[in-house]
Amino acid sequence: MSGALADDFAVRLKTRIRQHGPISVSEYMRDCNAQYYATRDPFGAAGDFITAPEISQIFGELIGAWCADYWQRMGAPDPVLLVELGPGRGTLMADALRATKRVPGFHGALKLHLVEMSPVLRHAQRQKLADFAPQLHATITGLPAGPILLVANEFLDALPIAQFECHAGQMQERKIAVDGNGAALVIAREAAGEAAPDTPDGAIKEVCPTALAFARWIARRIARAGGTALFIDYGYYPTAFGDTLQALRHHRPVSFLDSPGDADLTAHVDFEAIATVARGGDAQVHGPMNQSAFLVSLGIEAREAALLKYATPAQQSAIRSGCRRLIEPAQMGSLFKVLAVTQQGGPMPAGFETAA
Repeated sequence: MSGALADDFAVRLKTRIRQHGPISVSEYMRDCNAQYYATRDPFGAAGDFITAPEISQIFGELIGAWCADYWQRMGAPDPVLLVELGPGRGTLMADALRATKRVPGFHGALKLHLVEMSPVLRHAQRQKLADFAPQLHATITGLPAGPILLVANEFLDALPIAQFECHAGQMQERKIAVDGNGAALVIAREAAGEAAPDTPDGAIKEVCPTALAFARWIARRIARAGGTALFIDYGYYPTAFGDTLQALRHHRPVSFLDSPGDADLTAHVDFEAIATVARGGDAQVHGPMNQSAFLVSLGIEAREAALLKYATPAQQSAIRSGCRRLIEPAQMGSLFKVLAVTQQGGPMPAGFETAA
Protein backbone atom coordinates (compact mmCIF):
# COMPACT_ATOMS: atom_id res chain seq x y z
CA MET A 1 0.00 0.00 0.00
CA SER A 2 2.85 2.40 0.73
CA GLY A 3 3.98 2.25 -2.92
CA ALA A 4 0.56 3.37 -4.18
CA LEU A 5 0.42 6.14 -1.58
CA ALA A 6 3.92 7.27 -2.58
CA ASP A 7 2.95 7.32 -6.26
CA ASP A 8 -0.04 9.52 -5.46
CA PHE A 9 2.14 11.79 -3.32
CA ALA A 10 4.71 12.11 -6.14
CA VAL A 11 2.00 13.10 -8.63
CA ARG A 12 0.65 15.75 -6.28
CA LEU A 13 4.14 17.07 -5.55
CA LYS A 14 5.04 17.43 -9.25
CA THR A 15 1.71 19.10 -9.96
CA ARG A 16 2.37 21.61 -7.18
CA ILE A 17 5.84 22.41 -8.56
CA ARG A 18 4.53 22.83 -12.11
CA GLN A 19 1.80 25.20 -10.92
CA HIS A 20 3.75 27.23 -8.35
CA GLY A 21 7.41 26.85 -9.29
CA PRO A 22 10.44 25.12 -7.73
CA ILE A 23 10.47 24.39 -4.01
CA SER A 24 13.44 24.50 -1.65
CA VAL A 25 15.35 21.36 -0.72
CA SER A 26 14.15 22.01 2.83
CA GLU A 27 10.48 22.02 1.82
CA TYR A 28 11.00 18.93 -0.33
CA MET A 29 12.74 17.01 2.46
CA ARG A 30 10.14 18.06 5.03
CA ASP A 31 7.18 16.97 2.93
CA CYS A 32 8.75 13.74 1.69
CA ASN A 33 9.69 12.62 5.20
CA ALA A 34 6.26 13.55 6.57
CA GLN A 35 4.70 11.30 3.92
CA TYR A 36 7.27 8.55 4.48
CA TYR A 37 6.98 8.28 8.27
CA ALA A 38 3.19 8.61 8.27
CA THR A 39 2.75 5.46 6.20
CA ARG A 40 5.11 2.79 7.55
CA ASP A 41 7.42 1.28 10.14
CA PRO A 42 10.78 1.86 8.40
CA PHE A 43 13.01 -0.11 10.77
CA GLY A 44 14.64 -3.54 10.61
CA ALA A 45 15.35 -6.09 7.90
CA ALA A 46 11.90 -5.68 6.35
CA GLY A 47 12.18 -1.89 6.34
CA ASP A 48 14.65 0.57 4.89
CA PHE A 49 17.28 1.04 7.62
CA ILE A 50 18.37 -0.08 11.05
CA THR A 51 19.45 2.09 13.99
CA ALA A 52 21.76 1.40 16.92
CA PRO A 53 19.05 0.28 19.39
CA GLU A 54 17.90 -2.35 16.88
CA ILE A 55 21.48 -3.54 16.34
CA SER A 56 22.24 -4.33 19.98
CA GLN A 57 20.33 -4.11 23.27
CA ILE A 58 23.56 -2.88 24.84
CA PHE A 59 23.18 0.51 23.15
CA GLY A 60 19.90 1.33 24.90
CA GLU A 61 21.12 -0.16 28.18
CA LEU A 62 24.17 2.12 28.20
CA ILE A 63 22.11 5.19 27.32
CA GLY A 64 19.71 4.35 30.14
CA ALA A 65 22.58 3.98 32.60
CA TRP A 66 23.99 7.31 31.36
CA CYS A 67 20.67 9.06 32.04
CA ALA A 68 20.27 7.53 35.50
CA ASP A 69 23.86 8.43 36.36
CA TYR A 70 23.34 12.05 35.35
CA TRP A 71 20.09 12.17 37.31
CA GLN A 72 22.06 11.14 40.40
CA ARG A 73 24.87 13.62 39.67
CA MET A 74 22.37 16.50 39.43
CA GLY A 75 20.86 15.68 42.81
CA ALA A 76 18.12 13.15 41.87
CA PRO A 77 15.28 15.62 41.22
CA ASP A 78 11.76 14.25 41.63
CA PRO A 79 9.97 14.52 39.28
CA VAL A 80 12.24 14.52 36.24
CA LEU A 81 11.22 14.33 32.60
CA LEU A 82 12.76 11.46 30.64
CA VAL A 83 12.29 12.45 27.01
CA GLU A 84 13.15 10.77 23.74
CA LEU A 85 12.87 12.46 20.36
CA GLY A 86 11.95 10.20 17.46
CA PRO A 87 11.76 7.02 19.57
CA GLY A 88 11.18 4.65 16.63
CA ARG A 89 9.60 1.45 17.90
CA GLY A 90 10.48 2.33 21.50
CA THR A 91 13.39 -0.11 21.51
CA LEU A 92 16.02 2.23 22.95
CA MET A 93 13.75 3.41 25.74
CA ALA A 94 12.59 -0.13 26.59
CA ASP A 95 16.22 -1.26 26.96
CA ALA A 96 17.11 1.89 28.91
CA LEU A 97 14.28 1.39 31.39
CA ARG A 98 15.01 -2.30 31.85
CA ALA A 99 18.66 -1.52 32.59
CA THR A 100 17.81 1.12 35.21
CA LYS A 101 15.04 -0.61 37.15
CA ARG A 102 17.34 -1.19 40.15
CA VAL A 103 18.57 2.41 40.38
CA PRO A 104 17.06 3.58 43.69
CA GLY A 105 14.29 6.11 43.16
CA PHE A 106 14.88 6.64 39.45
CA HIS A 107 11.77 5.02 38.02
CA GLY A 108 9.64 6.57 40.74
CA ALA A 109 10.87 10.03 39.82
CA LEU A 110 10.76 9.88 36.05
CA LYS A 111 7.89 10.97 33.84
CA LEU A 112 8.23 9.46 30.37
CA HIS A 113 7.59 11.71 27.39
CA LEU A 114 8.01 10.77 23.73
CA VAL A 115 8.08 13.22 20.84
CA GLU A 116 6.82 11.48 17.71
CA MET A 117 4.76 12.52 14.70
CA SER A 118 4.30 9.12 13.00
CA PRO A 119 0.98 7.46 13.91
CA VAL A 120 2.43 4.06 12.97
CA LEU A 121 5.36 4.44 15.34
CA ARG A 122 3.24 6.02 18.08
CA HIS A 123 1.20 2.81 18.19
CA ALA A 124 4.35 0.70 18.55
CA GLN A 125 5.69 2.97 21.30
CA ARG A 126 2.46 2.84 23.31
CA GLN A 127 2.47 -0.95 23.20
CA LYS A 128 6.13 -1.46 24.08
CA LEU A 129 6.25 1.15 26.85
CA ALA A 130 2.72 0.77 28.24
CA ASP A 131 3.97 -0.01 31.76
CA PHE A 132 5.47 3.49 31.98
CA ALA A 133 2.38 5.37 30.76
CA PRO A 134 4.27 7.48 28.21
CA GLN A 135 2.88 10.85 27.22
CA LEU A 136 3.23 11.41 23.48
CA HIS A 137 3.74 14.78 21.82
CA ALA A 138 3.89 15.87 18.21
CA THR A 139 6.42 18.63 19.00
CA ILE A 140 8.83 19.57 21.77
CA THR A 141 6.74 22.60 22.68
CA GLY A 142 4.22 20.33 24.38
CA LEU A 143 6.69 19.15 27.01
CA PRO A 144 5.87 20.29 30.57
CA ALA A 145 8.21 22.35 32.72
CA GLY A 146 10.92 20.90 34.95
CA PRO A 147 14.37 19.30 34.83
CA ILE A 148 14.87 17.09 31.80
CA LEU A 149 16.89 14.10 30.61
CA LEU A 150 16.56 14.19 26.83
CA VAL A 151 17.85 11.62 24.32
CA ALA A 152 17.90 12.22 20.56
CA ASN A 153 19.39 9.27 18.67
CA GLU A 154 19.31 9.69 14.90
CA PHE A 155 16.77 12.47 15.17
CA LEU A 156 18.57 15.56 13.89
CA ASP A 157 19.62 13.88 10.62
CA ALA A 158 15.99 13.64 9.45
CA LEU A 159 15.26 17.35 9.96
CA PRO A 160 15.01 19.33 6.69
CA ILE A 161 18.11 21.05 5.36
CA ALA A 162 18.56 23.90 2.92
CA GLN A 163 21.33 23.61 0.36
CA PHE A 164 23.32 26.44 -1.25
CA GLU A 165 25.73 25.97 -4.16
CA CYS A 166 28.52 28.34 -5.14
CA HIS A 167 28.38 29.59 -8.73
CA ALA A 168 30.66 32.36 -10.01
CA GLY A 169 31.36 33.70 -6.54
CA GLN A 170 27.71 33.72 -5.44
CA MET A 171 25.82 31.26 -3.26
CA GLN A 172 22.66 30.08 -4.98
CA GLU A 173 19.92 28.10 -3.27
CA ARG A 174 19.33 24.63 -4.66
CA LYS A 175 15.70 23.92 -5.39
CA ILE A 176 13.60 21.05 -6.67
CA ALA A 177 12.01 21.58 -10.07
CA VAL A 178 10.52 19.37 -12.80
CA ASP A 179 12.17 18.77 -16.16
CA GLY A 180 10.92 20.11 -19.48
CA ASN A 181 8.53 17.20 -19.87
CA GLY A 182 7.14 17.74 -16.39
CA ALA A 183 7.85 14.10 -15.52
CA ALA A 184 11.12 13.95 -13.57
CA LEU A 185 12.37 15.95 -10.61
CA VAL A 186 15.61 17.87 -11.13
CA ILE A 187 17.85 20.30 -9.26
CA ALA A 188 17.55 23.99 -10.08
CA ARG A 189 19.42 26.98 -8.64
CA GLU A 190 18.14 30.36 -7.56
CA ALA A 191 20.21 33.38 -6.53
CA ALA A 192 20.42 33.72 -2.77
CA GLY A 193 22.32 37.02 -2.69
CA GLU A 194 25.23 35.80 -0.54
CA ALA A 195 28.71 36.55 -1.93
CA ALA A 196 31.31 33.79 -1.65
CA PRO A 197 34.40 35.08 -3.47
CA ASP A 198 36.80 32.53 -1.98
CA THR A 199 34.55 29.49 -2.39
CA PRO A 200 35.18 27.14 -5.32
CA ASP A 201 32.44 26.68 -7.90
CA GLY A 202 30.23 23.72 -7.12
CA ALA A 203 30.86 23.78 -3.35
CA ILE A 204 27.68 23.01 -1.44
CA LYS A 205 26.77 24.47 1.94
CA GLU A 206 24.06 22.82 4.03
CA VAL A 207 22.09 24.53 6.78
CA CYS A 208 19.43 22.99 9.02
CA PRO A 209 17.42 25.83 10.59
CA THR A 210 15.06 23.43 12.37
CA ALA A 211 17.92 21.63 14.13
CA LEU A 212 19.52 24.93 15.14
CA ALA A 213 16.24 26.30 16.48
CA PHE A 214 15.73 23.13 18.49
CA ALA A 215 19.28 23.19 19.89
CA ARG A 216 18.77 26.79 20.98
CA TRP A 217 15.41 25.95 22.59
CA ILE A 218 16.68 22.96 24.57
CA ALA A 219 19.82 24.84 25.63
CA ARG A 220 17.77 27.69 27.06
CA ARG A 221 15.44 25.28 28.80
CA ILE A 222 18.31 23.35 30.39
CA ALA A 223 20.04 26.59 31.40
CA ARG A 224 16.85 27.61 33.19
CA ALA A 225 15.44 24.35 34.60
CA GLY A 226 18.38 21.94 34.68
CA GLY A 227 19.05 18.59 33.10
CA THR A 228 20.87 17.38 30.04
CA ALA A 229 20.35 16.56 26.36
CA LEU A 230 22.27 13.81 24.57
CA PHE A 231 22.54 13.94 20.78
CA ILE A 232 23.80 10.91 18.86
CA ASP A 233 23.90 11.05 15.08
CA TYR A 234 26.06 10.71 12.03
CA GLY A 235 27.68 13.98 11.16
CA TYR A 236 30.80 16.08 10.98
CA TYR A 237 32.86 18.44 13.09
CA PRO A 238 34.00 21.10 12.29
CA THR A 239 31.60 22.72 9.80
CA ALA A 240 32.48 21.85 6.20
CA PHE A 241 31.19 22.10 2.66
CA GLY A 242 29.62 19.02 1.10
CA ASP A 243 26.46 17.44 -0.26
CA THR A 244 25.31 14.90 2.35
CA LEU A 245 21.62 14.61 1.47
CA GLN A 246 20.85 10.94 0.95
CA ALA A 247 17.97 8.51 0.55
CA LEU A 248 17.68 4.88 1.68
CA ARG A 249 15.24 2.25 0.48
CA HIS A 250 15.52 -1.41 1.46
CA HIS A 251 18.92 -0.67 3.08
CA ARG A 252 20.35 0.61 -0.21
CA PRO A 253 21.17 4.17 -1.26
CA VAL A 254 18.94 5.61 -3.97
CA SER A 255 18.61 9.03 -5.57
CA PHE A 256 16.70 11.39 -3.28
CA LEU A 257 14.79 12.60 -6.34
CA ASP A 258 13.41 9.14 -7.13
CA SER A 259 10.08 8.03 -5.65
CA PRO A 260 9.52 10.99 -3.29
CA GLY A 261 7.75 9.93 -0.12
CA ASP A 262 8.88 6.31 -0.51
CA ALA A 263 12.43 6.61 0.88
CA ASP A 264 14.02 7.94 4.06
CA LEU A 265 15.75 11.29 3.45
CA THR A 266 18.54 12.30 5.80
CA ALA A 267 21.60 14.56 5.92
CA HIS A 268 24.71 14.58 8.06
CA VAL A 269 24.54 16.75 11.16
CA ASP A 270 26.79 19.81 11.49
CA PHE A 271 27.82 19.32 15.11
CA GLU A 272 29.82 22.55 15.24
CA ALA A 273 26.69 24.53 14.34
CA ILE A 274 24.66 22.66 16.98
CA ALA A 275 27.32 23.29 19.61
CA THR A 276 27.57 26.99 18.73
CA VAL A 277 23.85 27.72 19.10
CA ALA A 278 23.64 25.64 22.30
CA ARG A 279 26.40 27.75 23.84
CA GLY A 280 24.53 30.82 22.64
CA GLY A 281 21.57 29.57 24.67
CA ASP A 282 23.67 29.88 27.85
CA ALA A 283 24.22 26.13 28.18
CA GLN A 284 27.44 24.17 28.46
CA VAL A 285 28.44 21.80 25.64
CA HIS A 286 30.41 18.59 26.05
CA GLY A 287 31.93 17.01 22.95
CA PRO A 288 31.27 16.13 20.26
CA MET A 289 33.18 12.88 20.45
CA ASN A 290 33.10 9.71 18.37
CA GLN A 291 30.44 7.16 19.25
CA SER A 292 33.14 4.51 19.63
CA ALA A 293 35.00 6.39 22.37
CA PHE A 294 31.74 7.26 24.11
CA LEU A 295 30.39 3.71 24.25
CA VAL A 296 33.75 2.26 25.29
CA SER A 297 33.96 4.78 28.12
CA LEU A 298 30.48 3.73 29.27
CA GLY A 299 31.50 0.07 29.42
CA ILE A 300 30.25 -1.54 26.22
CA GLU A 301 33.03 -4.14 26.30
CA ALA A 302 32.27 -5.20 29.87
CA ARG A 303 28.56 -5.47 29.10
CA GLU A 304 29.33 -7.50 25.97
CA ALA A 305 31.47 -9.90 28.01
CA ALA A 306 28.70 -10.32 30.59
CA LEU A 307 26.11 -11.18 27.94
CA LEU A 308 28.43 -13.62 26.20
CA LYS A 309 28.77 -15.77 29.31
CA TYR A 310 25.19 -17.01 29.15
CA ALA A 311 24.55 -16.84 25.40
CA THR A 312 24.22 -19.66 22.88
CA PRO A 313 26.79 -19.78 20.05
CA ALA A 314 24.31 -18.10 17.70
CA GLN A 315 23.56 -15.41 20.28
CA GLN A 316 27.26 -14.87 20.90
CA SER A 317 27.84 -14.24 17.22
CA ALA A 318 25.01 -11.69 17.13
CA ILE A 319 26.26 -9.96 20.29
CA ARG A 320 29.80 -9.66 18.95
CA SER A 321 28.77 -8.45 15.50
CA GLY A 322 26.36 -5.91 17.00
CA CYS A 323 29.01 -4.41 19.27
CA ARG A 324 31.58 -4.29 16.48
CA ARG A 325 29.11 -2.47 14.26
CA LEU A 326 28.52 0.14 16.95
CA ILE A 327 32.18 0.90 17.69
CA GLU A 328 34.33 -0.10 14.70
CA PRO A 329 35.68 3.03 12.95
CA ALA A 330 34.78 1.64 9.52
CA GLN A 331 31.17 1.14 10.58
CA MET A 332 29.38 3.47 13.06
CA GLY A 333 32.23 4.17 15.47
CA SER A 334 33.76 7.24 13.79
CA LEU A 335 31.00 8.62 11.58
CA PHE A 336 28.57 8.84 14.50
CA LYS A 337 29.19 11.65 16.97
CA VAL A 338 27.89 12.24 20.50
CA LEU A 339 27.29 15.65 22.07
CA ALA A 340 25.81 16.54 25.46
CA VAL A 341 24.26 19.83 26.63
CA THR A 342 24.10 20.70 30.34
CA GLN A 343 23.71 23.71 32.61
CA GLN A 344 26.71 26.00 32.94
CA GLY A 345 28.70 24.70 35.88
CA GLY A 346 26.56 21.56 36.09
CA PRO A 347 27.96 18.09 36.71
CA MET A 348 30.18 16.49 34.09
CA PRO A 349 28.21 13.84 32.17
CA ALA A 350 29.70 10.36 32.08
CA GLY A 351 31.85 9.57 29.08
CA PHE A 352 32.86 13.16 28.33
CA GLU A 353 35.69 13.49 30.84
CA THR A 354 38.30 13.40 28.08
CA ALA A 355 36.21 14.88 25.24
CA ALA A 356 37.42 18.00 23.48
